[in-house]
Amino acid sequence: MALTVDKKALIWKTLNETRGKIEPAEYKNYIFGLMFYKFLSEKAQSWLDAQLRGESWVDVWQQNPEKAAAFMQRKLGYVIQPGDMFSDWQAAINVDQFNITQVADALAHFNQGIQQGAKANFDGIFDDMDLASSRLGSNTQTRTKTLMDWISLIDQIELDEDADVLGDLYEYLIGMFAANSGAKAGEFYTPHQVSDIMARILTAGREDMAQYSLYDPAMGSGSLLLTTASYMHNAGVRGAIKYYGQEVITTTYNLGRINLMMHGVEYNDIHIHNADTLNSDWPDGVTDGVDNPRMFDAVMANPPYSLKWDNENREDDPRFKSGIAPKSKADFAFLQHGLYHLKQDGRMAIVLPHGVLFRGAAEGRIRQDLLEKHHISAVIGLPEKIFTNTGIPTIIMVLEKNRTSDDVLFIDASKGFEKQKNNNKLRPEDIEKIVATFLKREDVEKYAHVATFDEIKENDFNLNIPRYVDTFEEEAPVDLVKVSQEMQQVQQEITAANANLLAMLNELAVTEENAEMINAAKALFGGVTDEKH
Repeated sequence: MALTVDKKALIWKTLNETRGKIEPAEYKNYIFGLMFYKFLSEKAQSWLDAQLRGESWVDVWQQNPEKAAAFMQRKLGYVIQPGDMFSDWQAAINVDQFNITQVADALAHFNQGIQQGAKANFDGIFDDMDLASSRLGSNTQTRTKTLMDWISLIDQIELDEDADVLGDLYEYLIGMFAANSGAKAGEFYTPHQVSDIMARILTAGREDMAQYSLYDPAMGSGSLLLTTASYMHNAGVRGAIKYYGQEVITTTYNLGRINLMMHGVEYNDIHIHNADTLNSDWPDGVTDGVDNPRMFDAVMANPPYSLKWDNENREDDPRFKSGIAPKSKADFAFLQHGLYHLKQDGRMAIVLPHGVLFRGAAEGRIRQDLLEKHHISAVIGLPEKIFTNTGIPTIIMVLEKNRTSDDVLFIDASKGFEKQKNNNKLRPEDIEKIVATFLKREDVEKYAHVATFDEIKENDFNLNIPRYVDTFEEEAPVDLVKVSQEMQQVQQEITAANANLLAMLNELAVTEENAEMINAAKALFGGVTDEKH
């Protein structure tokens, strides 16, 4: 059963009320860590119940710990020892025997029990849960009490065994923490409406591929990868979809790993790195002096906008053959990196600021080269204020590596949204219109235009959307006769009002004190002044 909107909102409200003075950005590390540990515990317990057939996990472990550990590792990639289950923590709380060291020991045991082949996915995944932090309390006793409250809270949230439901809740909470974490939230979250547009464009016509590889070079929480996979008909088939990504911020990298697994993705289908994409090309890259780039069916990205980067000594980097992006703006560096790793028949979608469409110098040369090689398929202008970390309007650029056509589809979707309290939100009908227009690839008055290469060349390869999509609304013609009549009517009303005021002034008794004021008023409204007093 899917979680309702009301149920999600209640869970968020309850969680948020327990964080005290801890900022949302930090609080999420503990809540997501505890949720994930509960998820892993219940997964392990469910598997043990099926395998042991009534035999105790404690007995199996005591007979031969190494053999028992290897037994679980082969299937799950990790080991949770007897006494370290999430349910064991709650049981200790219920009898007033819980201590925060129980959690610390369990996490240490978990790290020690990760299978060698699964280290990239599980190693250090709970490092952001700093159990010694003074924010949890000034001493062990108060920190224990804080953690007890959180464990009991998480225990009350029914984490449905259905990965889609669990992942749906997790994704909702990521979005809520992002919305309440300030400007930095955009580092780990792309609104689902934007992910949905990109995913549908990337997978259109390719839903039934037997194998499908996805790559996000700035993956954040992994929402773009997951949303794209959700549109593949084989998304539930183990091994059919491979997830690749890279994320430079360690805390966000951990968030992404958890998000993928909470959505039911098997650990051996996840291939993500914690590194700088632009400085450390991956996957594969140059080996023994020979370039061996791995290529993907779909590349998607929402990289940090206009990021400063080290662009020196990049001339021999095969990723940047179209040119080197300026040091102050890495937008085209991320774009070229993603395009470089795209298969010949693949498709790429990337979110970028509008500046990439018209800025000159090095960016202008890169843009021209991409157009001359027919790589740019579409430019979609989005509304402003739809991201948590910026109010600026952005675009989705769609690229392909081996296009035969040289035209570019321009869509101005900047006016289709629902205004909310602090931001704007794309409605289902807005998303549907964007995707349908992309697929039809036809002109739509005041909304979309398929520009020929000659048109673009005439504009000096400037891709600013208003040059191609005219959204200007003409004002209704002015009826000059009607305006003249209205002016005459207004003048008559003014004359009548002045006459009434003058009559009232004439009725006033003139004294030495008010004579000057009355004469000035009569002069203003066209009367004759009376100098006698």
